[in-house]
Amino acid sequence: MKVNLKRWNETSQIHAQSKEYDLEGFMKGRNSLYSLEEEALGDVSGKTLLHLQCQFGMDTLSWARLGAEVTGVDYSDVAIDLANSINKELKLPAKFICSNIYDLPEVLDEQFDIVFTSYGVLTWLPDIKKWGEIVARYLKLGGVFFIAEFHPFSMIFDEEHKSDLVYKYPYFHTKIPMHFQSEYTYTDSEKLVDNVDAYEWQHSFADIINSLLQAGLTIQEVKEYPFTCFGHFPFVEKCDDGYWRIKNNEYEIPLMFSIKATRK
Repeated sequence: MKVNLKRWNETSQIHAQSKEYDLEGFMKGRNSLYSLEEEALGDVSGKTLLHLQCQFGMDTLSWARLGAEVTGVDYSDVAIDLANSINKELKLPAKFICSNIYDLPEVLDEQFDIVFTSYGVLTWLPDIKKWGEIVARYLKLGGVFFIAEFHPFSMIFDEEHKSDLVYKYPYFHTKIPMHFQSEYTYTDSEKLVDNVDAYEWQHSFADIINSLLQAGLTIQEVKEYPFTCFGHFPFVEKCDDGYWRIKNNEYEIPLMFSIKATRK
């Protein structure tokens, strides 16, 4: 995780300047949330919202624009500094905390109406059971947790194979993380990075659901989607609605999922 932090601190600056994140458009009022997230949580006006693994806070601040009082958490100090600098200009009801989510109880002693997290977050966490406990710790009685995330089944395929689905990575969790090396970040194929190493952990769909159940949450709804919000596979293409689907509808597999749960 220390190695990952070095990479995230370096790449956060690149992400903030990338066309994919479109920070300039966001500063002018663009909402960075996807429709499925807004539909799932509905009207957030006047509610407190905790965003786990928020990176530099665009989604966090999008919820604030919709009326929530938000707190964003990320372990990248560079990303949190960026989030604070963005909101210094926007002046939205938001605060940001730099913390590994496993250590969050040491620096944050509150509970929230909503706990939220999304897209590319779970693969950076070695302990999914502890993650579920953290979610429950910060949710008020009657509060709602929502996650939208890339489906673990889709993550077993070779992301470099251009014409077919080829199995490459394990589906089930292993204590030893997968080790990747890349000179580029996922938003930019031109800017070289110094911190090329990254470690990721796979978590099965069952492990994710069970971590929430074991933490005492009641699951209201589970959805799986044949599309994704990011073109991280060469075998997907962007559609008119902004989502990415497998080219020519050749395969019907889940590319993303969402879970909505409550604490009773």
